[in-house]
Amino acid sequence: MGYYPSKIACLLNIIIMLGYGMIDCLVGGQVLSAVADGGLTVVVGIIIIAIITWIVVVFGMAPFHVYERWAWVPQLIAIFVLVGSAGPKFDTNIKTTGDPQTVNANRLTFFSLCLSSSIAWAPAGADFFVYFPPTTSKWKTFTLTLFGVGLALSFANLMGVGLASGTLTNPSWAEAYDTSAGALIIAGYDGLGGFGKFLGVLVALGLIANNIPGTYSATLGFQIMGRHLGSLPRWFLSCICVIIYTACALGGRNHLYDIFENFLALMGYWVTIYLTIALEEHLIFRRTRGFDWDAWADRSKLPLGLAALAAFLIGWAGAIVCMDQIWYVGPIARMVGSDGADLGIWVGVSWAMLVFPPLRWLELQKIGR
Repeated sequence: MGYYPSKIACLLNIIIMLGYGMIDCLVGGQVLSAVADGGLTVVVGIIIIAIITWIVVVFGMAPFHVYERWAWVPQLIAIFVLVGSAGPKFDTNIKTTGDPQTVNANRLTFFSLCLSSSIAWAPAGADFFVYFPPTTSKWKTFTLTLFGVGLALSFANLMGVGLASGTLTNPSWAEAYDTSAGALIIAGYDGLGGFGKFLGVLVALGLIANNIPGTYSATLGFQIMGRHLGSLPRWFLSCICVIIYTACALGGRNHLYDIFENFLALMGYWVTIYLTIALEEHLIFRRTRGFDWDAWADRSKLPLGLAALAAFLIGWAGAIVCMDQIWYVGPIARMVGSDGADLGIWVGVSWAMLVFPPLRWLELQKIGR
């Protein structure tokens, strides 16, 4: 995208990582509070999650890889037990209501939301893959990443849908959900006694495994934003990141969660547009001549990024008129079904995809890079 336009994407990526860090701390704090039956406040729970995240992140990649290599095992066990404990209370007989057009529009909106939450990790992927040996198989990396992220998110989404369906028929679950999302998770372990509370703690610790890579990626983003920030040690920036999203979680635990829940859904728009531009640059313009990786920070050798910036903004314009959020529904999105449909990702990507190749060709012809 060029030296300066790429900083826009970098800043947006920092916002994503810190935003999800805030949500992870908040939900983790809610879970720990629910495990303690309110004896532990959400504030203390947030601080516990933040401190453990900070300990792992501040000591670098070695403990990070050790933690992430094994953290998924107890999480998987906890989720499987939750399936057995809460599954019988899922309401699988709920009938879809509404005309076919509205139902399909709602399904597309939900799919877009799920895509936004998962694809937000794409810009951070290179922060970790760069440590792999150059001989690492591209297809193995792609396949394992796809299935790893896909399966993890599928399990989480299915459990979330199941628990949500139970709140419609189970008064105790509805009461727990009124307290917090974390309390609803613990309610799913009702009947397991102390073992259920132990599994609840494992679920909370699993949020740390999700928090660590986001924090690490945010520190790299800060270093890329400017020369002075790049000179700061990564451990120091890790401390700053943890402080920022912990303060947000503490100060806005009653309201900020809803704000970020809606705001972070918007992040899927820019990520998909950014990936579209990057893929077209690679497949159309770089396939024969490749990239000069040593020039990644050399402004004289990098593209000006005018074509990428224009395509990025045009894609965003398409996303805005087609987005369907609680606080804003675009004029085109409003035309689909009775409730509207979130078409922002798809229209934003298509607009950027159409305009970038001719603009990039023109940029190469006139500027030469």
